[in-house]
Amino acid sequence: MPTNKFNPWEIKGDINYKKLIKEFGISPLNQLPEIFNKEILFRRKIIFAHRDIQRILQAIQNKKKFVMMTGLMPTGKFHLGHMIIARQMVFYQNLGAKIYIAVADIEAYNARGQSLEQSKKIAEDYILNYIALGLKPQNCEIYFQSERSKDAKKSNAYYRLQNLLSNHATFNEFKAVYGDITPGKMLSSLLQASDMLHPQLKEFENICPVIVPVGIDQDPHIRLTRDISKRVKNPKFTQLSSTYNLFISGLKGGKMSASDPTSYIASTDSPKEVKKKINKYAFSGGQPTLEEHRKKGGNPDIDVSYQYLKILEQDDNKLKEIYNNYKSGKLLTGELKALTIDTINNFLKQHQAKMKDAKKDIDKYLA
Repeated sequence: MPTNKFNPWEIKGDINYKKLIKEFGISPLNQLPEIFNKEILFRRKIIFAHRDIQRILQAIQNKKKFVMMTGLMPTGKFHLGHMIIARQMVFYQNLGAKIYIAVADIEAYNARGQSLEQSKKIAEDYILNYIALGLKPQNCEIYFQSERSKDAKKSNAYYRLQNLLSNHATFNEFKAVYGDITPGKMLSSLLQASDMLHPQLKEFENICPVIVPVGIDQDPHIRLTRDISKRVKNPKFTQLSSTYNLFISGLKGGKMSASDPTSYIASTDSPKEVKKKINKYAFSGGQPTLEEHRKKGGNPDIDVSYQYLKILEQDDNKLKEIYNNYKSGKLLTGELKALTIDTINNFLKQHQAKMKDAKKDIDKYLA
């Protein structure tokens, strides 16, 4: 039998979201203000659960300061799965949030043995994608874990916080949350906790609500940080808010893996590469034969091509029509794949042009 693994560094086996909601103690994301429906990730329940989002909703309603804190793991190419968090950066920035983005080069070094130089090169490609998706330099701060700031007071406060937090966590607590643990992973986890909490330090934004959107595999980091922050008396912290998104399926099913180019569509893929990957690797929810498919219909809920249309096709009515036609057998697997190829390539044509144009502005984001 296959071994199931589920932690921030490795996922194997099927993901039972209902079980994880119950196990992690998070809440389903139900009613939200109407403005959230403008982003299809919320409208289509791709972002499906939360902790304490009410603090953020109140800040938005009352036009108060709040922060969206996120990070990027600078390994592998930027792909369609990474867009889930990137689009939320743009969404929250447009609602007035200050955006903090940590480049996890220390975690990449500790967990994957990648050099800091290589991490910087990869991170710049990710940032070009963020700019192409609409992230603005105003109200946005991007930094590397290995070099927080050229401002000594800010930098000292960030690293001081990491050491302060270490005094409020135990080895057994790390083991309970993560399972297998190493000193490097402990260090990375404390640094991530500092990433999530430090916007509330007086050297940065001061105490304010902070939302951290993540895939549900990253919730152990959130839980540990929330638990530790309760024990810290000085400085005081407002408890973190978080949201959780579904994983976007890899081409062959399961989670996209940055280490396997045949599992994802990269933002730099050519039309020819997209066509080849979808036709050759995209897991199908169709029936084995044409006759069976016409009779029984396909399963769009497990079909990878349809999953990609859910995050790229803006027209709800068109998406519903595709869903119904595929389920009834009217739309064939080959036809669904052709629709998906066209949709992805139309998106990437515009996106790649914006990325090219973004190169002249990247220094504004890394200053």
